[in-house]
Amino acid sequence: MLQPRNILFRLKWVGSRSCSNYVSRMRYLSRMKQDDEVCRTALQSGNIFLYHQLAPLLQRTDIGTYQFPAFPAEDVKGILENLGESNEMLWETILINCTERNKAQFSLDVGSIEQAAVEKLCGGTFTDLRKAFFLLRGPEATLAARGQALLRWHQTNGFCSSTGQPTQRNQSGSQRVCHSSGITYYPKMSPVVIALVSDGKRCLLGRQSTFPRGMYSALAGFCDMGETMEETLCREIAEEVGLEVESIQYSGSQHWPFPQSSLMVACHATVNADNTRIRVDTVELEDARWFSLEEVQELLKIKAPPRNNKGEPPVFWVPPRYAIANRLIQEWANQQQLKS
Repeated sequence: MLQPRNILFRLKWVGSRSCSNYVSRMRYLSRMKQDDEVCRTALQSGNIFLYHQLAPLLQRTDIGTYQFPAFPAEDVKGILENLGESNEMLWETILINCTERNKAQFSLDVGSIEQAAVEKLCGGTFTDLRKAFFLLRGPEATLAARGQALLRWHQTNGFCSSTGQPTQRNQSGSQRVCHSSGITYYPKMSPVVIALVSDGKRCLLGRQSTFPRGMYSALAGFCDMGETMEETLCREIAEEVGLEVESIQYSGSQHWPFPQSSLMVACHATVNADNTRIRVDTVELEDARWFSLEEVQELLKIKAPPRNNKGEPPVFWVPPRYAIANRLIQEWANQQQLKS
């Protein structure tokens, strides 16, 4: 019988930020989303992150690392003017966040402008988001993903699904409205459950044929309509590897921008140690196997995709640190070490 464990949610406050400052910031964000004039005013003194056909602009620092630069709105105006573009493009920005000092942050896709010209003026390179995730620090990668996700949503939701008429966005980009039908559309994420399965001594990792060579990860699947998170997890594990889950422990969640925006709900799942024979559904997975603690510890040492020589067997590795799958695997390894 399935027995979900009770989980205590702990919120980690960053630095010396007080709850009152956080509440003030969230309410300011809300006002910008609801009031076009407030958002326009904030844009004038805000910062803008640039994208080109959804690829974020990165800059290489003097020490060889990469950053996701935020340009003051006035600087972006200057860039547009230098390229012979109208400043009206600024109103196409999408609100993505607000700093602790109440500085509004926006994303802007300049895909209609020649890429090389923008890169030269900005001193950076537009980089595919998957690659950018390996180059950026955690908070910057999260911000880049959020900005891209909102830009993508607007680019693919320009028409009402009921009437076929164009939808109109508000200034912040928090919604689109079809004035013919009165329907309001909001950016959405698809719920996905990702689970690290364990039999108490080993953890189960699988791979799809579309994964990079040698990469294994926790098992994941989309929630079907009407399902709970627990039902999705149990169904996916049964479908993909033929195992029955006995208990579930919630770990955390993460926005995941590939291939479209998903909300990854991460859990640890335990199966009966006496019934661990894997029966892989080859439609869903290419392979799945049990890994010992020692094997997992070796996998976690690999920080970047390994280069496999042609003809040699692939080196196994797991998703990088920015992925919540890595967090699940690390948590399991830490827990196993405490037991030993």
